[in-house]
Amino acid sequence: MGLFSKIKEMFKKDSEEVVLEEDNESLEETLEDNETLEVEEVEEEHKKEVVLEKEKVKKENPKIIKKEDKEKTTLEKEVKRYEKGLSKSREGFVSKLVSLTNRYSKVNDEFFDELEEILIMADIGVNTVMSFIDRLRKRVSKEGITDTSELKEIIVDELFIIYVNDQVLSSKINYNTNGPTVILFVGVNGVGKTTTIGKLAYKMKNEGKKVLLVGADTFRAGAYLQLKEWAEKIDVGFYGKEEGSDPASVVFDGLKKAKDDEYDVVLIDTAGRLQNKVNLMKELEKINKVIDGFIEGGANETLLILDATTGQNGISQAKAFKEITNITGIVLTKLDGTAKGGIVLAIKEEVGLPVKYIGLGEGKDDLSVFDIEKYIYGLFKDMM
Repeated sequence: MGLFSKIKEMFKKDSEEVVLEEDNESLEETLEDNETLEVEEVEEEHKKEVVLEKEKVKKENPKIIKKEDKEKTTLEKEVKRYEKGLSKSREGFVSKLVSLTNRYSKVNDEFFDELEEILIMADIGVNTVMSFIDRLRKRVSKEGITDTSELKEIIVDELFIIYVNDQVLSSKINYNTNGPTVILFVGVNGVGKTTTIGKLAYKMKNEGKKVLLVGADTFRAGAYLQLKEWAEKIDVGFYGKEEGSDPASVVFDGLKKAKDDEYDVVLIDTAGRLQNKVNLMKELEKINKVIDGFIEGGANETLLILDATTGQNGISQAKAFKEITNITGIVLTKLDGTAKGGIVLAIKEEVGLPVKYIGLGEGKDDLSVFDIEKYIYGLFKDMM
C-alpha cells in the first residue's frame, strides 16, 4: 500500500468511527446510544454483567473516556475542515489530474507534458514541477510503469515527498519556558495579518493561555484600532498607540506590560511596507533589539503571513521578507478561496520554510495548525 493510501485509510477509518457532535451533551448521548446497541447484541444471560462492567469503567475513568471522545471529535472536525477548505483546489487541478489519467491509457511524453502544465497552473511553481517531473520519469522508468492508472497514487506520494524531503517538519509553536512567548508577525498589507493574529489569539486563549496583542503597525491608518477591536471581540489583552508612534517604543511598552501582568503569549503586529525594504528592515531590526532586551534569544517565532490567492506573488514576498528578517514559519491565509492549493508545496520547495497555520474560512476559529497528512488527504481524496 502506498503512502497516500495509508493516509486515506487512516482518515477514512476515523470518519467511519466518529459521529460528529457540536457539544459534550450530544457526545454523551451518542456514547449511551452506542452502549445500548452493544448491550442488545450480547446474549441475554450476559447483559447485566456487561452493563455493570461498563458502568464500572466509566466511573473509574470518566476523564479518560471524555478525553478520548473529545480527541476523536476534534480530529474529525479538522479533517472535514481540510476537505471543505480545499474543495476549490480539488475541483480545479485535482479534477484535471483525474481527467488526464483517464484520457491516457499509456504513459508517454504527451502525458508528461500535460501533467507538467497542470501542476504549473496549480501554482506549485516551475522549479518544483520540473524537479517533480524528472523524479517521476525516473521512477516510471525504474519500475517499468506503462499504465497511467498506476500513476495516480505515485503522483500524490511524490508530491508528499517534495514537501517532507527527508526532514522532520514541525508546525508547533516554539513556546518560551522562561517568561512570555513572543511571536512577531510580518507581511504586506491586505494579506489578512490582523485577522490572522486575532484568530491565533482566540485559538491560544481557548487552550488556556493568557494572550496580549501589541499593535506595532503604526504606519497604516487605523491598524492598531483594528487589532484593538479583535482583542475586545475575543476578550484578550491589548496594547497600542496612535498612528505615527515609534513601533519599537510600542513593543517596549507592550512587553513591559506583558511581564508585569504575567501574560503567557505576546502577539506583535508590524507594518508591511515591503515596497521600501530598507526602512522596513531598519524598523524590524529596532523591534528585534527591543525584544532581545526582554526575551533571551529574541522572538520565539517570526511568522510571515501570505495570501494563498496571490499565488507566485506570495512566493516572491516570502523570498523578500526572508532577506530582511529571520522567518521561522508561514501562515497561509484564504487557502479555501483559491483553486491553486499547490502553493503549499511551492512555498516549502522554493523558500525552505514550513507552513505552520492555514486559513480555511472566515470564522474566528477557522485557523488550523498545518498538517501535511490532512492536507494531502483533503486535496487528493478524490484521486483514488
